[in-house]
Amino acid sequence: MQVYGLPLKDVVNEKFGDGIMSAIDFTANVEKVKGNDDSTRIKMIFEGKFLPYKKW
Repeated sequence: MQVYGLPLKDVVNEKFGDGIMSAIDFTANVEKVKGNDDSTRIKMIFEGKFLPYKKW
């Protein structure tokens, strides 16, 4: 995640606007799957509530 953290945050901001994904009600699933060329691949699913930033 150290490598992909900022790009993932940028994608979330692009699709949802300026905000974060909450860690309170958050799940992460990681699966090992086979690719079309019989390679081993990683499938990661993150699910969490989007919280828009609020100006004070």
